Parts: sequence; C-alpha cells; structure tokens
Amino acid sequence: MNRLKSGVGTGALLALAVAVAPAAPALAGQSGNPASGEKLIVKTVVTDKDGSTHVRYERTYDGLRVVGGDLVSHRDPKGAVRSVTYNHGRKSAAPNTMTPAISASAARTTGLAASHARQEKAAPGELVIFMTDQGARLAYEVVTEGVQADQTPSRVHTIVDAKTGAVLESWDDIKHGTGNGIFVGTVALGTTGSPGSYSLKDARGNYTTDLGNGTTGTGTTFTDADDVWGTGSQSNRQSAAVDAHYGAEMTYDFYNNVLGRAGIWGNGQGARSRVHYGNNYVNAFWDGTQMTYGDGASNQNPLVELDVAGHEMSHGVTENTANLTYSGEPGGLNEATSDIFGTAVEWYANNGNDNPDFLIGELININGNGTPLRYMDKPSKDGASKDCWSSTLGSLDPHYSSGPLNHWYFLASNGSGARTINGVSYNSPTCNGATVTGIGHQKVEKIWYRALSTYLTSSSNYAAARTGAIKAAKDLYGTGSAECTAVADAFSAISVAATSETCGTDSPTPPPSGASWVTNGGFESGQTGWTGTSGPITNNTGRPAHTGSWKLWLGGNGRTASEYEQQAFTVPATATAPTLTYWIRIDTSETTKAYAYDTMTVSLNGTTVKSYSNLSANNAYQQVTVDLSAYKGKSVTLKFTANEDASYQTSFVVDDVSAQG
Repeated sequence: MNRLKSGVGTGALLALAVAVAPAAPALAGQSGNPASGEKLIVKTVVTDKDGSTHVRYERTYDGLRVVGGDLVSHRDPKGAVRSVTYNHGRKSAAPNTMTPAISASAARTTGLAASHARQEKAAPGELVIFMTDQGARLAYEVVTEGVQADQTPSRVHTIVDAKTGAVLESWDDIKHGTGNGIFVGTVALGTTGSPGSYSLKDARGNYTTDLGNGTTGTGTTFTDADDVWGTGSQSNRQSAAVDAHYGAEMTYDFYNNVLGRAGIWGNGQGARSRVHYGNNYVNAFWDGTQMTYGDGASNQNPLVELDVAGHEMSHGVTENTANLTYSGEPGGLNEATSDIFGTAVEWYANNGNDNPDFLIGELININGNGTPLRYMDKPSKDGASKDCWSSTLGSLDPHYSSGPLNHWYFLASNGSGARTINGVSYNSPTCNGATVTGIGHQKVEKIWYRALSTYLTSSSNYAAARTGAIKAAKDLYGTGSAECTAVADAFSAISVAATSETCGTDSPTPPPSGASWVTNGGFESGQTGWTGTSGPITNNTGRPAHTGSWKLWLGGNGRTASEYEQQAFTVPATATAPTLTYWIRIDTSETTKAYAYDTMTVSLNGTTVKSYSNLSANNAYQQVTVDLSAYKGKSVTLKFTANEDASYQTSFVVDDVSAQG
C-alpha cells in the first residue's frame, strides 16, 4: 500500500523502505511491489551505542525531488523496524497531475517578486513535488539570489503551484542575528604553522578570513609571525578574527565533547568564519557553508560575540539534521534551536568576559539601553516574542515564534518562578499556572539535540517537538524518569497540549477486564490475531490510540485506497448477553458536508452492522456497542473495511475491540 500517514508507525512503506537501509530502498505498493515512481535517498544515519539506527531519507517521485517528503526510520540493533517518523504525514508523493499548467519562466517571475531583494537573479523554476498536510502537489522551486537593503545576502526559495501559479511557501537560506562588539578577551586559539608564519586555522579546519570589507569571495586567511593575535581593540583587524575563531572553536567543541557530534556537518570538518564584511554592516549570518560577521555601525563594532557565533553555526546543525523549514512553526523551532545551542555554547565556554546566562545578545546593546535582544525565562519581555503556544503562532516571524520553545528550554532547565542564576535574576511564569521543576540545562540540551537529530523532520511543529522531545528523554533517561517528566511538564507549561507520546510505561496495555473472545483487541501486539492489509495496525503517533499506543488506523491516505482488517472468533452458546464493543475516532480533510466520499463499514459474516463516512467526523473517541445475540454458538468473522477516494484524507481509527458477555 502507498499511504504515508503522519507521525510514527510501522506500515508497509517502511517494511520495505528500511529493509535494506542505508541503501535507497523501494516504497511498498498495495501489492507489495515497489510503488511506481517513488524512491528513497539516504541523507544521514545516526547509530546509538546499542546498535539501533535512525536513517533519515529524502524522496523522489518520477525523478523529481519531493520537497517536504523526508522521513526517519528507527530500527533496533537487529535491524527490525521499530517506528518511522514521517513529515507531512504518511502520504504518497504522487500529485493529482504531473502536467504543469504554468511555465518555468512564469514561476521564475513569481519567485523574483517574492524575494524583495536587490540585484536579484533567478534561474527558471525547477519542477518538484511539494508535500503538504493535504497531500502532494506539483510545483516549481525558484531560488532567487540577491542582496537585502542592509547588505545581507539573500537566497530565497519560493514554491510556486504548477497549476495555479500561487506561492505555496517561501523561505530564505540566509539566517542572521545582530550585535556590535568584541567580547572574549585573552583566550587560547588553535592555529597552524611555525615561527614566522602562523595561520588562523586549527587542526579541525576551523579558519578565519578577512573580507577587507568586501561582500564576495572567501577572503584571505589571517596570518601572523609570532602567533599572538590581535590587541583586543577593534582598530586591530585581527581582534575581530580572534572572537570569530574562538566562537567557531567553542561551538565545534561543544557539539563534539557534549553532544557527540563532530562539528556542524558531523564529519569532523571545521567551518570558515569571514570577518570585516561590507561597510557599516550591523549583522552576522550563516549561509549554509560559512559564518560571516559585519563590522557594525561606522565599522567600529564587529559583531563577533560568542553566543552570536554559537547561534548562527547551530543553524548549520539544524540544516544538516531535521532541516526545519524557516517559516511557520518549523521556523520558530529552527530559530529557538539556535538560541538554545548558542546559549549552550556560552555555558560550555564559561568565559569570564562573557558570563553564561539565559539571555540572548545581552552584550550587544541592540536596544540602546543595555537590555538583551531576547529573554528565555519570559520571551515576551522583548515586546514581540510569545511566551505560550497558540494556533496563530506560525504567522509570526521565526525570531518571535521561537519564544515558546526558548521558554520551554528555560523551564525544563531551571524550573518556574523567581530565581538567581550565575548572578542574573529571572522570573519564569507558566502558561497553565503549574509549577515546573528543572533538571539542569545540560540534560535539556542533550534531549533537544536527540529530538532534533532523530525525531524531527523539516515541517515539524510544536506538537511534533513535544512528541520528539519526550521520545528523546525516554531514550536517554528512561521511561518514567524525572527528566522525561520535566520535559513534558515544561511543554504543558507553554500550552503545547499532550500527544499520544507520554513518559509512562511502554509495555502493552492490559486487555479489558473479563474474557474477551477477540484476540489482541487493543492492537498492542501488532498484527497478532488479525489478517488484512499491511500497515493499518500501527503505533504511528499521527493519530492517538484510545489506550496504549497501538490502534487500527484505516484511511488517512488522501488518495484512492481500500484497506481492511478482520478476525474470526466464536460466540459461546452459553453467553447470556453477548456484545461487541469498540472505540472509534474519525477525522477528515474533506471540505464538503454533502457527500460521503470516504467510507468505512463494520461487518459480521459479511453483513454490515455499522457504517461511517467523512460526514461522521467527530475528532474524538466514541464507544460503539453491537448486539451479538443472533450469533450465539456460531463462528463470527468481524471485519473493518475502509475505502477512500482520490483526494482529501479521512481517518477511521479503531481501538479496544472486545466481544464478551
């Protein structure tokens, strides 16, 4: 079968998809043969100490890149698939049409208009498949390069609908921050060379270059005769390079020594830092390959503060793990991730000239009154960021929608309420009025990094962040641990509602009281007792179970599909009040309320006893009872069947099936 539901599961897609990982595997079709046109390409593989692996894939369809089609398969040490994290749901990459209605040049014109930069240039759009929560769409990706009004380079990706010409999404590769000073003082630096000729390049390949106030090229690597660099004054061009180089080294060391990641790319390669960019350029940015720092107002205040370096380089780590899209809720998670790890680098360095804290840009005086750029204990203190999640959060600039996750980091690390840490006073409220007990920032950083590298995908939102962080906490500290509880409590404290992933036991849910004639009615033992289509019985977190973590999830494909599961049992002749019960939850993306496009039936020995459709959607579990008196002394085949049409998903989720009496 071809469906690709949201969340985590063990459906047919990955039964084939990871069987030969990390090689690019085939997707499973309804017949068990490879789904026509779809291929997986391995991006990264994370291997745990026990041999478990987490393989991140990109997708193609008929040779076209699938933007937003990424997924992560999770396998145990023996190679068996435990679960899969999907982006935009467990959906096929096949769009309704493969024939564009607009030309690539028309898409290019739209992309140019969307970038709002100067000196723009863009090639004709590349035809791609663009995944959304509603399914796959044929689109063009237009990459427009230019220069923003403040001299920051721009590389905007615009997704243009190939049918309507509408802009579906847009984001900029260049992530940037703000600052105005030299801060680290006298520090040890890694360099190479010998007396008379040293280079500001360390053994890992971190190196720093002088752009000479230009805006192009890689710059000239700093050299020095005596290996004593700079004077601490901005008038000496080496001084800014010292801060930048130190920031790169501390960021590498933090990731390598604390999180076990060998630098931004995870391959032991250092990064280039370019200083003295532009004229009067009051900014710094990461462009996917290197760090760049301006010299600030009047070229007098190089923007080379430590947490700026850690923040911007952490965009590179995000880019090479979950690759969170820089717009909507994923954009806020992306920006907060850089705030979290920029802060972590500051704590790791523990530099006396830049005391570690939970403030962002506290030394750059961007507001002109000595206040920080952002506050992690109460983000709204900056006047624009949000403390709590809400349904409108994704409409904000990522620097402001980052607020709730920054708040979560502070709460999980330090707890709620007033406190003084390292000489700085904080007072962190909660959005639900509860009290949160912290577990220390080092543990929270490890948990968030594992969530980022293992469980999040490019379109993950705050709900997915909660699910991923709880999974990560259980991986690192165990089910029911205080660490997991703090993570969950902190997410609740920023108004991110509970998902089906909890800190509770992972063991199968006990069967209902009484002797049910149905085997494995709670589905916690997977396919045991049931026969039918491969995939619908799942622990995929895209839809909640009624109890436990497994359920029967029929539908949810957003394309033509037919699925079923069935089981035979005998109703004793001595039964006094034989009854079939089950819980069902229905949700739909269908927009009309006039026609039953997607249907589900419950049948006994081929006779339909209950019927449902997209018109039955309730978004909450309801218990259903069916009288079995007519079947006393007989064998009964219970069958759940769902049929979907070509577009817009409807999910029929069944759990806790029981027959007794």
